[in-house]
Amino acid sequence: MMVWLDLLKPIMKQIRRPKHVVVKFVVKFFPPDHAQLQEELTRYLFALQVKQDLAQGRLTCNDTSTALLISHIVQSEIGDFDETIDREHLAKNKYIPQQEALEDKIMEFHRSHMGQTPAESDFQLLEIARRLEMYGIRLHPAKDREGTKINLAVANTGILVFQGHTKINAFNWAKVRKLSFKRKRFLIKLRPDVNSSFQDTLEFLMASRDFCKSFWKICVEHHAFFRLFEEPKPKPKPVLFSRGSSFRFSGRTQKQVLDYVKEGGHKKVQFERKHSKIHSIRSLTAQPSEQHTEVPKQSSSFAYGDDNDAAAVQSCRQGKELKASAEDTGQHKSPSLKKSPKESRKVDGAVVSTVEEEEEAAKDRVQQNRPQSQQPSTAGSLTGSPHLSELSINSQGGPSVANMSLSPNLSPDAKQSSPLISPLLNDPSCIRTDDEEEVKRKRFPTEKAYFIAKEVATTERTYLKDLEVITSWFQSAVSKEDCMPETLKNLIFSNFEPLHKFHTGFLKEIEQRLALWEGRSNAHGKGDYQRIGDVMLKNIQSMKQLTIHLRKHNEILVELENGIKNSRKLETFCRDFELQKVCYLPLNTFLLRPLHRLMHYKQIMERLCKHYPPSHVDFRDSRAALAEISEMVAQLHGNMIKMENFQKLHELKKDLVGIDNLVIPGREFIRLGSLSKLSGKGLQQRMFFLFNDILLYTSRGLTASNQFKVHGHLPLYSMTIEESEEEWGVPHCLTLRGQHQSIVVAASTRAEMDKWTEDIQMAIDLAEKSSGPAPELLASSPPDNKSPDETTVDQESEDDLSASRTSLERQSPHRGNTTVHVCWHRNTSVSMIDFSIAVENQLSGNLLRKFKNSNGWQKLWVVFTNFCMFFYKSHQDNHPLASLPLLGYSLTIPSESENIHKDYVFKLHFKSHVYYFRAESEYTFERWMEVIRSATSSASRTRALSHKEPHAY
Repeated sequence: MMVWLDLLKPIMKQIRRPKHVVVKFVVKFFPPDHAQLQEELTRYLFALQVKQDLAQGRLTCNDTSTALLISHIVQSEIGDFDETIDREHLAKNKYIPQQEALEDKIMEFHRSHMGQTPAESDFQLLEIARRLEMYGIRLHPAKDREGTKINLAVANTGILVFQGHTKINAFNWAKVRKLSFKRKRFLIKLRPDVNSSFQDTLEFLMASRDFCKSFWKICVEHHAFFRLFEEPKPKPKPVLFSRGSSFRFSGRTQKQVLDYVKEGGHKKVQFERKHSKIHSIRSLTAQPSEQHTEVPKQSSSFAYGDDNDAAAVQSCRQGKELKASAEDTGQHKSPSLKKSPKESRKVDGAVVSTVEEEEEAAKDRVQQNRPQSQQPSTAGSLTGSPHLSELSINSQGGPSVANMSLSPNLSPDAKQSSPLISPLLNDPSCIRTDDEEEVKRKRFPTEKAYFIAKEVATTERTYLKDLEVITSWFQSAVSKEDCMPETLKNLIFSNFEPLHKFHTGFLKEIEQRLALWEGRSNAHGKGDYQRIGDVMLKNIQSMKQLTIHLRKHNEILVELENGIKNSRKLETFCRDFELQKVCYLPLNTFLLRPLHRLMHYKQIMERLCKHYPPSHVDFRDSRAALAEISEMVAQLHGNMIKMENFQKLHELKKDLVGIDNLVIPGREFIRLGSLSKLSGKGLQQRMFFLFNDILLYTSRGLTASNQFKVHGHLPLYSMTIEESEEEWGVPHCLTLRGQHQSIVVAASTRAEMDKWTEDIQMAIDLAEKSSGPAPELLASSPPDNKSPDETTVDQESEDDLSASRTSLERQSPHRGNTTVHVCWHRNTSVSMIDFSIAVENQLSGNLLRKFKNSNGWQKLWVVFTNFCMFFYKSHQDNHPLASLPLLGYSLTIPSESENIHKDYVFKLHFKSHVYYFRAESEYTFERWMEVIRSATSSASRTRALSHKEPHAY
């Protein structure tokens, strides 16, 4: 039996019979990512542990992995490959039993490590080892309730169950509510989970009480080290009687170790590699690769649910109780030891440690896989988590290929470094200092025209990426599947490829002009280049030649939807493509992008002309460009309005169950949103969809696809609407009286009620002006003869009853993060006018996001579209790493009490979730405020139409 020594207690009190004890110096806590180990000495000690585990058969893996591991060990010990020396060395040193069979493969791998230093070899060794299932695993024999022999183990993620060396189950710390043992029985009490097949308490039988208590202590220590922010306080001594164990983890937690290193408290220790013939003393003065510098790395998760506000994470040097150095004493812990005594103090009765009492503030992180190949691929992957994160990894949701969870505080999965921490939140290059900001501001131009020109470039980058979704990713996927008619293929790609080619050259021109403007070019006469109107005029005139392709987009949208309607294979293909990470918006939205882009050019040129005085050298070109683009927009605007309505109807069709003929000629979408419907069982949340002829109401039930089930409909012809707060005693209440049915609904706020009243009344007026009541439009929907006192209640999942969620954790294809679902969770609504305003208010560019629990700022590439912020590591990424839907959020400027003390900072706030973002200039700050306000405060129809041209309704 192996027992860890408590380093705060005298060793002689813990080892009563020293002659019968073997003391070993070994690693106690295995970090999930070796990149967090900052010191070469620490990595060397971990490498020695991996070497020992291989020799003792603890670290089991296939022959290829074993040979690769040993080849790195050999490289660190004898240096570069030499066949004679290698054979002699392998003959003298046995790294694994039956090593002879692998010697040729070991030497083959060793040949490829030429020039690798011992420190680099350690790093590569740990990189391979951490991906193995048995990395850091110490098996503890046990039996389950049926008497089956199993092995228990504990890791940074939680408690693992093995059968032999195969992992058969895992209990994440987030799922564990309490750990206890009673004599030989080890008990795991789980948190309630409606989706889990496990019983509330799991019981395992171990060899003896001592074995059981030893494993329980190890679990308590692992939980505290990886999950808690600080060392747990000791349990107060009882006055009379003691019940249970007073055992608590003693020592620094992982977070405290990281903070200690961050503050420079560690000492750089000189050491010599006893096993290495090349005797490297601190052979790697820098880190093995540039990405693993000693800059503190930090991450934070954006939480979606009310109880899901996660804390910031710092990732520098990882926890390990091994700190081998005679000089490194004082507050540092001495090396952790194991003992194997048969004696230990026995306490009768149950010993209980509550996992949840020190963990209330800690919730699960969500992480996603690292960005994959840049080539088009039909295979997308997402990650799930027991708790949902508002920064959902993919706006459309999707099947999870590799599910991994970050534990509440610091621990990514042991098999792979945390992608949400790694590419998005843990790159040293993302952390910006004030000095860097000041230098950048002094170096680049500050005039408003420059930032307007820069907005052209940043939004053009996003537009080009959106075109590539069709011309590259979608085309590549279509070519691999025989599901689309050749005529439809030719129609789509022959009209999109010329656009992509043109805008690739356009973007290059804009970026070259910006380089000249910023002084990054050696060209003379830079004053002539400090303008953008001439570039815009030239390209907008060239763009007119593409009008023939733009006019085809209406036909493309209609033909694609008809193809989907007539072919189940094409429908499945398009649905699967939408689940890819690169398709971060509905597929048919990308078909509208070229027309939307014309409106953006028009808005940009309007701002530029308004900024320039008539005497400015760039004014004439800018005004001419504005006239040209305004003409193009006027020609295509009517077509675009029809396409937007057509696209929205088809998009809503995917979200609804119980209606087949939603898309019919003449039907126009007006508003969707959440209202409470009064029934015999009180107010029940329902999703309402208002069109120009009918009002649908739906509920979200237990469907695998997350769709809304149609409960009923009210034709608008002859409908009346009246406020009825006094009659029913419900705030913000309306009564809708149709020819055959009446319903009572309540909005969440007075403003919401006013919006619904205004739009419903307008829709009623439109229906009255039509040729009379419409025919039966919902033939496939269930008959609706319910009255206001209906008593049926739709079954809803526990997820549906939560305040605000997204779709990350679901494993089946579904539509969990569309605007409809966001409105449902945040109890709000949006209209077609809001969608039109959102089309005009799209923006891309770099923002600095403030870390939650520190003063650091992180640079992100942000795309704002469709009421949502999408976050990328850089503008070159093909898909967003996370997203934040903004419907329901409030947008403000931080107050003095919030201690931000930076310019151009805005604050996003929803319930308990607060995020700070920082722009680079006054112009970009105002632009971000403008576009985000359009999503966070949906305008009423009257106010929207007052400064917009009349809508198509």
